[in-house]
Amino acid sequence: MSCTVISRTGKSDECMEFVAGMVVGVVLWAGVSYAFKRLRPAQERNERLQQSFRNKIGPSKGPKVVAIGGGTGLSTLLRGLKLYTPNITAVVTVADDGGSSGMLRQDLGILPPGDIRNCILALANVEPIMERLLQYRFKEGSLKGQNLGNLLIAAMVDMADGFVNAIKEVSNVLAVTGRVLPVSLENVHLVATLEDGTVIHGESRIPEEQMEKNSPIKEVSMDNPNCRALPDVIEAIEHADVVVLGPGSLYTSIIPNILVKEVAEALRRSPALKIYVCNVMTQPGETTGYSVVDHVNAIIKHGGADIIDVVLVNRSNFPDDLLKKYKQKGAAPVDCSDLHKLREMGIKYVQADLADFSRGLIRHNPQKLAHEVIRIVEEASKS
Repeated sequence: MSCTVISRTGKSDECMEFVAGMVVGVVLWAGVSYAFKRLRPAQERNERLQQSFRNKIGPSKGPKVVAIGGGTGLSTLLRGLKLYTPNITAVVTVADDGGSSGMLRQDLGILPPGDIRNCILALANVEPIMERLLQYRFKEGSLKGQNLGNLLIAAMVDMADGFVNAIKEVSNVLAVTGRVLPVSLENVHLVATLEDGTVIHGESRIPEEQMEKNSPIKEVSMDNPNCRALPDVIEAIEHADVVVLGPGSLYTSIIPNILVKEVAEALRRSPALKIYVCNVMTQPGETTGYSVVDHVNAIIKHGGADIIDVVLVNRSNFPDDLLKKYKQKGAAPVDCSDLHKLREMGIKYVQADLADFSRGLIRHNPQKLAHEVIRIVEEASKS
């Protein structure tokens, strides 16, 4: 860690605050370790329930699923999938540079832990209090904006000698079903080019600047176009029964993974069934006005042909009050009127009731989504 020196005997306030924050982080780690021990009996009950499920389907039964994405969309899918199969590999984008992840990325030089954390917790078997603790975000002081779970992963990176080992250790403690992998171990940043020629550097800046310019996204790329994929990711894709892309932010969560050339190539080679889960709603700053086919075309443009076999589309009826709320924010249901064009592209589509309206939001329902994914896989295996 480097600090900006302002005299021969002192350091900058910024550096001292960060050091103080890290000390607090160590204390918090000790506290959470204690919490782990106190909550161990409840965790053991969860593990027994999980083992009971595995005994029913068999330790190696259930399809081998690779889920690719990031943000809240991927973790939503994972929460449902773990009810159907223990053979899950979550592949997570590492282009995030905002919020707590961005701060840790800049201060410590580690990969962004936020999306990784969300996926670990989605696949974990712990009491709700532990999940709330690891999702806690500090509101004041030198740690303002930091997420406790992110700090724990950052500490474990140093303790476990590397990011992948850190993920494994945290996953073991939280009794994770399956595994969570970063798509790459390289330090990469997302770059977006708009139709008007504007170039935006950094994943966190894309939605805001796109809305300011009011110009659609033409394409996104990595600042290091030759970044290498984590070998375990390629191996998982090669041996998968099904690969699921999405749901999630099209340009900042899904496409960044297939910008890693080895990942796109592995998807094209893989005999696995490849499903794209289209978003329920458009996203201001990324996909305003997009139809289902617009989403699919963007993925094909960036990752190449033959990486989507089936598109899973929502067909739920939306409450009027929620539609009004989303409209005020510039979002609308994704247009499904052009689904027939997918057939012409050699891509199948399935429509199902997948939405959840709890907490005043329109999201995919984890159980509905996972059930439909597994059903599609089972149907494909019969044909």
